[in-house]
Amino acid sequence: MRLVRSPTRTLCGWLLLFSLPVLARDYRVDGSMSEEVLRSYLSRSMTTMYLLTGHGDFDDNLRMLTNCGVKFAGRALYQWGREEGGESALPKKLDLAKKKAARIHVADPEMNLQACVFEIVSREVENLAVPSWAFEALGRQVEKRNFRYEEMIYPSGRFSNQWGRGASVPDVSRGETKLWFYFLARSYLDAGCEAIHYGQAELMNRNDPKLDHWSEVLSLARRYAARNARRHFVLCDAHVPGGGLVQEGQLLLDFHSFPLRLEEVADKPKEAQLRVGYTDAIYERSRGGTTPSGWRCEHLPFLVEFGNYGRSRMPGEAGMGKFWVWGWDEITWFSQQPEKYRNEWLRYAWRWVREHDPDGYVQMPETWRCVEGARAEHR
Repeated sequence: MRLVRSPTRTLCGWLLLFSLPVLARDYRVDGSMSEEVLRSYLSRSMTTMYLLTGHGDFDDNLRMLTNCGVKFAGRALYQWGREEGGESALPKKLDLAKKKAARIHVADPEMNLQACVFEIVSREVENLAVPSWAFEALGRQVEKRNFRYEEMIYPSGRFSNQWGRGASVPDVSRGETKLWFYFLARSYLDAGCEAIHYGQAELMNRNDPKLDHWSEVLSLARRYAARNARRHFVLCDAHVPGGGLVQEGQLLLDFHSFPLRLEEVADKPKEAQLRVGYTDAIYERSRGGTTPSGWRCEHLPFLVEFGNYGRSRMPGEAGMGKFWVWGWDEITWFSQQPEKYRNEWLRYAWRWVREHDPDGYVQMPETWRCVEGARAEHR
């Protein structure tokens, strides 16, 4: 997947802090997160791709985030397969992220930085050593070796080379995948992140029908966070086209997330709208149960964000498929709109989601990014 950054940035005034009344919010966290605190964070969320890894002017980004009152910085740290040196470049990236996270938390100790464990692993991971503490956490004998790509992917060949040659979807039921996911989670927490997005979790659990393996992966991360995270807690989410991961009434995730799922307005070229029931949109479908923090809900709160997955065969044209918006992914479609329409559309989206599903919140875009050569999410 190749990310192409636009030189233009959305203004964070579009967070609607200036157009909607600001209510008192609570951001106190220590070992668990109440529903009130969760909703406080989701209501002040922004996509901040690469925030912790050196892209752009960090000082200006930090000024913007603190001035606008952003409290949840989504996708601030992650590795997408072979991109930017691949998995073996992670140690250097993590060192940089830790320094930047420390600066952010001096400016705002309440800001929650999100890292990502995505639905991809590449052969480059074989150049990265497995630390002894990963073996120990999973109760396995310590070995001196590197990660093993072939032992992470589906044995049947399912989703093999899904993201290009030598880049596949990992199988969460495999022991090597659990080593890898724990390594990422602990490394991200040590860098100062307090939230982890687990990507397209349902793409990785085709050999995990009862969710036992996902439960183990998430429990390992939570156990480490309880002892070592900044506020002894990690906030976990994933994209859930099925409405959520629930095991015998127990929600495995702290909140759900999904793309906005935009519908083209046929008689208004280049315009788009939101609609309950359009494709696999999550509105009115977020599953409930008992949260990892112990409180119960009928529907778990969720975020919707601008999806980024490339362009169709005919960008700019209508009718290219149900996940394309005039031939583009959601964030590219949005970035190409006139400024006035962008402002109006964000206000429309925020109000529409709050009116049609009060458990939903829109994650605001910070920097426009176009993604070329990637497969569409949840297709």
